[in-house]
Amino acid sequence: MAAQMLASGRVLAPAPASQKIQKQSATKPLLAKTVSAKALRAESRRAAVQTVCATATKQVTRKKVPVELEEGDLPLNTYGPKSPFKAKVKSVERIVGPKATGETCHIILETNGKIPFWEGQSYGVIPPGTKINSKGKEVPHGTRLYSIASSRYGDNFDGQTASLCVRRATYWCPELKAEDPAKKGLCSNFLCDAKPGDEITMTGPTGKILLMPTDPNAVYIMVATGTGIAPYRTFWRRMFMEDLPNYKFTGLAWLFMGVANSDAKLYDDEIQAIRASYPDQFRVDYALSREQQNKNGGKMYIQDKVEEYADEVFDLLDNGAHIFFCGLKGMMPGIQDMLERVAKEKGMVWEEFFQKLKKNGQWHVEVY
Repeated sequence: MAAQMLASGRVLAPAPASQKIQKQSATKPLLAKTVSAKALRAESRRAAVQTVCATATKQVTRKKVPVELEEGDLPLNTYGPKSPFKAKVKSVERIVGPKATGETCHIILETNGKIPFWEGQSYGVIPPGTKINSKGKEVPHGTRLYSIASSRYGDNFDGQTASLCVRRATYWCPELKAEDPAKKGLCSNFLCDAKPGDEITMTGPTGKILLMPTDPNAVYIMVATGTGIAPYRTFWRRMFMEDLPNYKFTGLAWLFMGVANSDAKLYDDEIQAIRASYPDQFRVDYALSREQQNKNGGKMYIQDKVEEYADEVFDLLDNGAHIFFCGLKGMMPGIQDMLERVAKEKGMVWEEFFQKLKKNGQWHVEVY
């Protein structure tokens, strides 16, 4: 699949279609064969945290869902710019704390189940108004893609809504020493300012890159920065929060999440509830760049946090785990440099290992 250029100028990086990975144990998730002493110490710290979470966090109970949404083929581009879908806003909620760097909103849209999707896909949103194109013609604004942040059953488990996770895009002008409203993100501000009942013009769904593997015993390593967490929320809700007769997740889901500080965490209450309920199947590690330090005393970025568990990550990948990346495209060079360096330290040829991951459909990247 060729790289997809969005109307906003963003590019979605392609990845090969998923292929079935080798079968693992049907009774317990795949674990690393060999781990360093450092990783074992980290695991002990994690176990202590999990004990606290289990006593302090509400347990997850699976919800009944309309299983007819399991039927049919993958929906793709059901609606386009010339014949879009009209949804209505159900709610808009700020989901970050006061000290977060910027504002992120969780937006629930009423779709009445008429624009179905699968977990890992995106919707297009066309903001209202027009623009003048390069030929001097007045045309509608282009489509902006947003990863869907709910499973196909929506936040209410009835298949009647879908959710988006949107960060308000603003521009700080160094000359004005203030935000310049003329340069703010058109679509993100439209969505974050929306009120219940407002109409949203939508296209899609689109995307195959981040679809969930068909194997219910698969291992997921999910790496995100900011709103890149959206598709992973669709994963964990399907894995742990929905009662599905045709899908019982028996694998491992491991989330690496990078944000600036604790106030910028997204969906953490939900994450901790699942972590407490399924400590053997759900792991989470945060990279808080303004609160934590890496091993060299610098800021803790997402690649630094993944590197702390490099032995486990490489062993899981060698045994067929899927690794997903979603978020700002600027995170990828640092991650790939780290993986290449670690591979060299292990006596591996990174390019050969990397090509094997892509060939086997284990490498999934969607950045913007």
